[in-house]
Amino acid sequence: MRLLLDTHAFVWYVDQDHLLTAAAHAAITDSSNDLLLSAATIWEIAIKVSLAKLSLAMPYRQWMLRAMADLGVIVLPITVEYAEVQSGLPKHHRDPFDRLLAAQAQVENTQIVSNDSIFEQYGIARLW
Repeated sequence: MRLLLDTHAFVWYVDQDHLLTAAAHAAITDSSNDLLLSAATIWEIAIKVSLAKLSLAMPYRQWMLRAMADLGVIVLPITVEYAEVQSGLPKHHRDPFDRLLAAQAQVENTQIVSNDSIFEQYGIARLW
């Protein structure tokens, strides 16, 4: 199964996995699943760290590279196709990062690992 990790699911798995549900934790740790990480998530975490809205267990670059390698994520770039789909989405969510994740999940036809039920309004299967 291919799973797109929402930002909080990615951060929580690495630094606070007790915040994940048992189902989310099991899906992330299941080696038969392909884990997708949006470039938007990499950017969002950097922004939150720089604004002191998020603290990581180690410096940003070191944390990010280790987390990505440990999970073996496949990074989804921000492409014209994803941006185009995002621009046509209904305005259920104002967060531009989450709207891009919704577009990527639609294009990739994948579930999203997230505690945010708003993704279901976009017709995206959510695992939590």
